[in-house]
Amino acid sequence: MRRVLTAVFAAAAVIFGLGACSDDGQEIPMSDNAIILDVRTPGEFAAGHLDGAQLIDYNAGEVPAAIPTLDPDAEYLVYCRSGNRASQAIALMEAAGFTQVTNLGSLENAAEATGIEVVR
Repeated sequence: MRRVLTAVFAAAAVIFGLGACSDDGQEIPMSDNAIILDVRTPGEFAAGHLDGAQLIDYNAGEVPAAIPTLDPDAEYLVYCRSGNRASQAIALMEAAGFTQVTNLGSLENAAEATGIEVVR
């Protein structure tokens, strides 16, 4: 039963979260204190990431472990390769009480939306 509920929750996160991806090519408003989370793998991160982004590997299960260490009142901007993992990470964060979380979609979308340089 727990696996079924987990699968349903993950599917809902993907379906509803992808609609929140930033894909209109416009910069998003963000505070100077916004925290940028890259939820891709270390290999993807090493190939290029937003300057100042923190790596929390979703595939390795690091997001649930990191949530208790994050400030639930802070503003978070989350991205991955396509927006899928970011959406799932955001669903976990919102379930834990986070309210200021934005899915930036892919690295390219994130760079365009924030104006932050990609570091390679």
